[in-house]
Amino acid sequence: MKQKHLRIRIEQCLALSKASNCPRRKFGALLLDPGRNVILMDGYNGGPRGGGTLCGGEVCLRDELKVESGTRMEIGCHHAEMNVICNAAASGVATRDAWIIVTGEPCMMCAKLIHHAGITRVIVVDGGYGGANGVSYLEGHGVEVIKTEGPRDPRSFT
Repeated sequence: MKQKHLRIRIEQCLALSKASNCPRRKFGALLLDPGRNVILMDGYNGGPRGGGTLCGGEVCLRDELKVESGTRMEIGCHHAEMNVICNAAASGVATRDAWIIVTGEPCMMCAKLIHHAGITRVIVVDGGYGGANGVSYLEGHGVEVIKTEGPRDPRSFT
């Protein structure tokens, strides 16, 4: 995939993240066919499909309970990576040998999903989520991880 096309896909992913209804952080994910330079599926973080409420209603339960990032995965939104992979599965779209663009480093749970879905490259819009993550898991299991420029996570400036 040409660099200019990748840059456009990153911009699309950042725009998609704005659809999230999470009050804490907005994430987007795009599943790509790198050979044809097409978007296969998209996803973003938020509440359950069909209009279900967020884990804490109008507030982020992770923030309210002061839950450390990367822990207690039963609390929080459905992650963008989870949604894009599930959207692909529900639509019969193959994920093997696809690439995924994400607007923050995948957590360990999402890293495992990415690896087992056969995705070969993860492009992380650098400056996103900086907590405990699954990048080392991905790299250790042969998934290429590339960080690229992007907006900074506002929580990292204290």
